Amino acid sequence: MIGTKDQEELFRLIADYLDRDLVCVAIGGTAMMFSGYKNATKDIDLVFASEGERKAFVRAIEQLGYRQRGLMDVYTQERRKKEGKPQLYARGEERFDLFVRSVFGFPIATKEIVERRDFLGKKELLIRILPKEDLILLKAVTGREKDFEDIEALTGSGKDVDWERVVEQAIRGKKGNEWILLDLEQTMQRLRKKAFIPQKYFDRLYEAQE
Repeated sequence: MIGTKDQEELFRLIADYLDRDLVCVAIGGTAMMFSGYKNATKDIDLVFASEGERKAFVRAIEQLGYRQRGLMDVYTQERRKKEGKPQLYARGEERFDLFVRSVFGFPIATKEIVERRDFLGKKELLIRILPKEDLILLKAVTGREKDFEDIEALTGSGKDVDWERVVEQAIRGKKGNEWILLDLEQTMQRLRKKAFIPQKYFDRLYEAQE
């Protein structure tokens, strides 16, 4: 597991090994730690705008002892068949999940993200952080059981979540990936046992699936 302080120190160290300045987007537990929703994670999830930027990041972490591993023990067979799969790099029990442009086909619009963290070393590593509504949707998309626990932490009672943004983001990203709507609807149904989600947002998902 990587704690909040360890994560910050690791990113600063990686900046010392980069051969170019990089910008990426933090998702998953990484973004939750930056935003104060959790204090440790096993995997660091990042999204890059291009394959070249991901390769530059990989060159840096390989110098720190991280090595590529397969997806089989982490993601279901259904997820492994989809476009936008990550590359995984691990060192001991620490792991990076590195995506390019999308997460299993769901596009990440980096230009809309304003919150950021800068790590300065030999080069600059700039990490943008998604709002919690986008994190909820992406965790519904990745579909791991531990992701649902994180979704519960992000939603709380559900009253301070912008469900309009969650649903509209899913609808915008559904082209060629209609399963995104189904995954989100199933997640929201599970959440309904603990969180308040108005019926109108379920109705929007059903309409978009027709």
